Amino acid sequence: MIKVRAALLLQNTTLAAWCRQRSIHPSAARQAIYGTWAGPKGRAMRASILKAAGLKEAA
Repeated sequence: MIKVRAALLLQNTTLAAWCRQRSIHPSAARQAIYGTWAGPKGRAMRASILKAAGLKEAA
């Protein structure tokens, strides 16, 4: 989560702003990043957040 926040700040945005632009509740985004929401939609959201942050998916 810290790496995602730092990478988004380098992109001149925040996770909250990313969520507002997409009408996503920030807690859903946090759950997707942490992996507690690991269903297909959660994995897709995680991939989108990591792509926006410029990070690669962890193995």
